[in-house]
Amino acid sequence: MDLNEIATETGMRSWTSDQRDTVFNDINEIQQIALIVKTCIAGQAIDGDKPFSAKRRANKVNRQFKQVIRHLTKAAAGFEAINATHRREIAELPSRRTKAVEKKERRAQLRALTRQNAHALVQRTIAEGAQGLAADPRLAGQAMPQSQPQPVYVHPQAPSIPQSTRAPIPNFDELFKGVG
Repeated sequence: MDLNEIATETGMRSWTSDQRDTVFNDINEIQQIALIVKTCIAGQAIDGDKPFSAKRRANKVNRQFKQVIRHLTKAAAGFEAINATHRREIAELPSRRTKAVEKKERRAQLRALTRQNAHALVQRTIAEGAQGLAADPRLAGQAMPQSQPQPVYVHPQAPSIPQSTRAPIPNFDELFKGVG
């Protein structure tokens, strides 16, 4: 593959796909070999073995195979991550920048429109206020109409109950004779 072709989106996609497929094929082969080796080791009895010693040895070897398979699976995911990062950071960058510039221009247009609307509102409010002030006789130099005189109440104090109908106020000492 041409090195300049890898820098393109299709070239990077095909290269990472090939590498990922190669790694997955290796993973399948290693899984098959791991199963064969585990079975062979589990079936070999060595002199002096206790019960299940062969299976324990087979599991120890199989654990290493599984670790290699796990690392290869991460490597395959890494190839996909390489492709995704290349596409996001290289191939899609010009379109993202164009969208960002358009969004910035749209926000600037909206701000300008808002400023125009606010300016028009202020001008209209000032004009209405000036018309309202001209109608006020205090500001126009005209005499103020005389205000209505305050009404005079016939009984300015609260009504009181006649003295004859009230009960006499008891002596304070008489109320609390037994206390204390």
